[in-house]
Amino acid sequence: MLTPLLSRLTALAACVLATLSMPAVAVADEGPKGSGNTTCDLYTCRVEVDVPGRAGGQRSGGSGAGVGSGRAGDEADGGKSTDLTNCTYKLIHPQPPAGSLDWEGHGPGDGAVYEETCKWNDSGNSIVRMVWLPESPEEEVVDPAVLAQQAVDKMTLLAPDIASPHSAGRYTVGVPMWMWVNRSATTYGPNTASASAGGVTVTAIAKVSKIEWRMGDGSTVTCTGPGTPYTGSTGMAGSPTCGHVYSTTSAGAPGGTYAVTATSTWTIDWQGGGAAGQLTEFRQSDVQVAVGEVQVVR
Repeated sequence: MLTPLLSRLTALAACVLATLSMPAVAVADEGPKGSGNTTCDLYTCRVEVDVPGRAGGQRSGGSGAGVGSGRAGDEADGGKSTDLTNCTYKLIHPQPPAGSLDWEGHGPGDGAVYEETCKWNDSGNSIVRMVWLPESPEEEVVDPAVLAQQAVDKMTLLAPDIASPHSAGRYTVGVPMWMWVNRSATTYGPNTASASAGGVTVTAIAKVSKIEWRMGDGSTVTCTGPGTPYTGSTGMAGSPTCGHVYSTTSAGAPGGTYAVTATSTWTIDWQGGGAAGQLTEFRQSDVQVAVGEVQVVR
């Protein structure tokens, strides 16, 4: 009686060993190699493999999911796993049978099992595994307007680079003052940048649409361009694009100078993700200007 029983037990043990070994080899051969443990049940085998960029092995799911890994933000070997990003989820149909390791101790009807695909930050490769989630993961909704602002933040838009007037100059009542700014991508534009997320890319183009000059004597001059640099050949003529004539000296102003401010209006046009729009940014520079008068001696 014992001999037939022992024979059956030996045959059953051989089948179990074959079941344990074959899926583990198949999963390990498809991805990162490691020397971790293999755990199997009737439906699923899991093998611990070494994932590049991580300390220690991660437990991975079989059941036809390829090589698995921990989700971004999961605890892994006592440390936080932060190498995985841009994860997407696909509901498994049909769901694994009750008792499958893919349920992670839960039962059918308690959440669901999904195929999770994540990217490694550095390599661009993808990791696929089975995961149990208590609720259906919602797709990330990307707002193109938010990406547009992120693109603007990359530009480092600066205040006007005032070339004239300048603090070392001396200006005269009744004599036309020419005002202009130096132009660069960061101080005047055009400036272009892009931002991406969730497969959506938004491109923004920024340029200064106007500069408002507050002259310190109560007057304001709005110029729609960078201004025209003064040349000696123009003599006493006024600027054709951006200028001002002081009628009083700055002697009575604090410090004996007028506080001149130049505020640029950056207009940013953006498009992407099936949308388009416009943003506005402001930047300000200031300079102290001394204005005197010509004394006529008789």
